[in-house]
Amino acid sequence: MQKTPVLPDSWFSMEPVEARMIDPSGELADRTIQLRINPISGRTSRIAFSRVNEKEAGVERLPMPPPDAQHTARCPFCRPQVLAQTPQLIPQIHPAGRMTRGESLLFPNLFPYGAYSAVSLFDNTHFVEIGTATESSYTDCLVNCADYLKRVKQFDPSAIYMAITQNHLPSAGGSMVHPHLQVHADRIGANHQRFLYERALTHRHAVQRGLFGDYAAHEVSARERYIGRSGPWVWMAAFAPEGFFEIWAVYPGKTSLMMLDENAWRHLATGMIRVQQLYRSLNRNGYNFGLLSVETPQSALELRAVMVVRANYAPWTRSDYTGFEVMLGDMATFTAPEETARLARTFWQ
Repeated sequence: MQKTPVLPDSWFSMEPVEARMIDPSGELADRTIQLRINPISGRTSRIAFSRVNEKEAGVERLPMPPPDAQHTARCPFCRPQVLAQTPQLIPQIHPAGRMTRGESLLFPNLFPYGAYSAVSLFDNTHFVEIGTATESSYTDCLVNCADYLKRVKQFDPSAIYMAITQNHLPSAGGSMVHPHLQVHADRIGANHQRFLYERALTHRHAVQRGLFGDYAAHEVSARERYIGRSGPWVWMAAFAPEGFFEIWAVYPGKTSLMMLDENAWRHLATGMIRVQQLYRSLNRNGYNFGLLSVETPQSALELRAVMVVRANYAPWTRSDYTGFEVMLGDMATFTAPEETARLARTFWQ
């Protein structure tokens, strides 16, 4: 890690906006909104500070488990039915049909999103409350995903666009309560993969360094949003969040999922669980996780994991995506990333 920032402060743009009104008491009042520009994507996001104290239903305490949290007999991911109700890999990828690592079990996604779409279960536990998973279960599951992606790459070298994602609970888009990761590989890149690949390559050609490595170096030096490390991963609150309490983990200099050893996956698992514990302390129970790569020798896209909390899975809880995000394209959150980092540092001590 470089000791001095290598991205100029001008990349981290914050623009205050004042909204003036006569409040219900009859007094003149100003409300401050802060617009931030993402140094990586150039997209804007908004921090609506006045809404941070708004009473939101469903976050006074951690919601009760989902109603089907005990319904193991009807879950196709629970044993013994998992072996009868889930598909198998083609023998050219894995002759046994399913891949195991510790208690983790990996098989094709019955409803795929791409050419090589798979599901990796952590273990046979049907429901795991946020922040309570074991490090070993996450490590085994992540390594299982990586081993699958290596096999896909050997079978189809053109499937270079790869990702590992997680949707925890229906509020995050999860269709199954049983915890699992999604694994993706395809010949056609998703929007983020294609954009970030070109953005990172342009940066490397300009300054002979990695974009996310430079970003992480800036944040470590600035300290405002830096949280801590877990092994080689540098954790920080996103400067211009596009999700609530968005946190990044960057592995400077590493551009390939294929090159990570078990220790690197274990350190990522440690940080992921710490972030979950932060979300749990905020009485949130759903989140998304994503780790993308483009597996070519010339790739300059360093590995970055992203985690965002979602609106709770609970009755009458408001979605965290409104018409502003869906139709205008700007994410509006209520908490400054610097405050997110302050809260998260507790879980790195």
